[in-house]
Parts: sequence; C-alpha cells; structure tokens
Amino acid sequence: MSEPMYFVLTALRAGPLHGHAISKSIKELSGGRVKPSVGTLYGILERLNERGVISVDREETVNGRNRRYFRITDEGQALVEAEARRMHEAAQLVLRPIT
Repeated sequence: MSEPMYFVLTALRAGPLHGHAISKSIKELSGGRVKPSVGTLYGILERLNERGVISVDREETVNGRNRRYFRITDEGQALVEAEARRMHEAAQLVLRPIT
C-alpha cells in the first residue's frame, strides 16, 4: 500500500469526506509531508472504490458543483489496521535497543 493510499484510508476513518476535505486531512495527518495532487488523489479514490475498501457515501451539489463523499468500508478498516500493525512491527525492528 502506498503512503498516500494509507493516509486516504486513515482520513476516512473519521467519517465520510469529499475530495478537498480528504486532501486537507492527509496534509494534517502527515504533518504536511504527504500532498497528493488532485489527479493522484482521485486516482487513489477510484482504485480504492474498485477494490471495495471505500464506497461513495453520497453526492451533493455545492455552489453548482457536484461533491462526492466517500466512506471507508469494513474491508477498508481491516486493511488500514493491518497495514498499521505491519508498519508498527517493522518500526520496532529499528526502534528497539540493540543488545
């Protein structure tokens, strides 16, 4: 799983969000380090939706523009949790004291 994909799923754990809100959340969660372009973000959302780890929650029109809200599915929640555990285990190899 790519880092931007991980942060998309992490952002959606807080509840349904639209693209701009996801982008803003990713920036906040990563301390400004991860900033996918709009095209990259929507490519990630499309791939995650195709894989069934996110779904479209609803659509609304704001100022004449369609806004699509995405939510994480149970499968997506399990996937991001498994990735967090994997990264934690890998980090422990580096962060533990050397004996």
